[in-house]
Amino acid sequence: TWHLKKIPQIVSERTFSLESPKFEAKTKLELKSVCGIECQRKLPVPSSSDLKDLLSYETVFENGTRTLTEVNVLGLVLDPAGNTTTQRSSRKKRQIYGTDSRFSIYDKRFMTNFPFNTAVKISTGCSGILISPKHVLTAAHCLHNGKDYVKGSKRLRVGLMKTKSRGDGRKRKGAKRSRRDVSAAQEDPKVATELRRQSRGGGRKQRRSGRKQGTSDGTPSFQWTRVKSTHIPKGWFKGVSGDIALDYDYAVLELKRPHKRKYMELGISPTIKMMPRSMIHFSGFDNDRSGQLVYRFCSISDESNDLFYQYCDAEPGSTGSGVYLRLKEPNKKKWKRKIIAVYSGHQWVDVNGEQQDYNVAVRITPLKYAQICFWIHGNDENCTQG
Repeated sequence: TWHLKKIPQIVSERTFSLESPKFEAKTKLELKSVCGIECQRKLPVPSSSDLKDLLSYETVFENGTRTLTEVNVLGLVLDPAGNTTTQRSSRKKRQIYGTDSRFSIYDKRFMTNFPFNTAVKISTGCSGILISPKHVLTAAHCLHNGKDYVKGSKRLRVGLMKTKSRGDGRKRKGAKRSRRDVSAAQEDPKVATELRRQSRGGGRKQRRSGRKQGTSDGTPSFQWTRVKSTHIPKGWFKGVSGDIALDYDYAVLELKRPHKRKYMELGISPTIKMMPRSMIHFSGFDNDRSGQLVYRFCSISDESNDLFYQYCDAEPGSTGSGVYLRLKEPNKKKWKRKIIAVYSGHQWVDVNGEQQDYNVAVRITPLKYAQICFWIHGNDENCTQG
């Protein structure tokens, strides 16, 4: 069951302008030298002042301007247990873990319906997930390398899967005719013949372009939408260790225009013990399966307060996907899917003095839920219960 939790408040204190970014960083879909499992165990519990700094955030707008918003955190109860993880045995280095367990979604009936329709493509090469009529959740490192914004993030776009190809339906190019055309056709049979010829030619051209888009063979086509603004937590730019902090590898994009599709709600990530068979799910656009929507599920192997360590098969391109669970609604018989983490990618970390690899996801904690909810609504009135 989804358990309701009281959410701390994120309150905006002041916002001021910063210099415009250079947008010169290279996109890296696989991070290295980040704080791994052993490092996580040694991290101190952030103080209230630390959290205020880490949860302050930058906003970049489509015209290239940038602001920093300082926040305050109210109603927070700090966890004295620290950033602990469960102990586990070491694993050998590998990218796809044993048999490749990913599923490519070809059928448009699945691809364009919930929950698969919530997956989106980011123009910098990552994936994301729809979390409101105007907002997309993705990984911060798809947009910023810790020092500067990546090339292409200034004119950032989000690709939503189309439900129909151009050639679908009865409407064809040339179907709409002006009153002048209609009256001319009524007066002159030659004009009528020419209009019919143009209409048939336009329809054939349209159908050909529809096949190029590839929706008929299971390859999704995209409707690209410009991004109005991007929010990234300050914790991503400089973590507790003085380097980028994987705990804050998440970002929210506000679309220039709202979409009219079903989106997935946020949820606070439960512990492994509270999940059915510790099972998580996510869909994205893996680079090695170009143009395909790829779905996978697996069990979580390890966890810290802010991260899930798992062996879901995934390749670069699926970074930024929304990780979700399906649990029962409180006091209801219905099941509901909610996003409980953001897939950060394949990581090499130190475990027992050796380099080991995991696929890592950033958990949506009560604090992160409060922040993302604040970004969506602009206030904390709708963010009191997770």
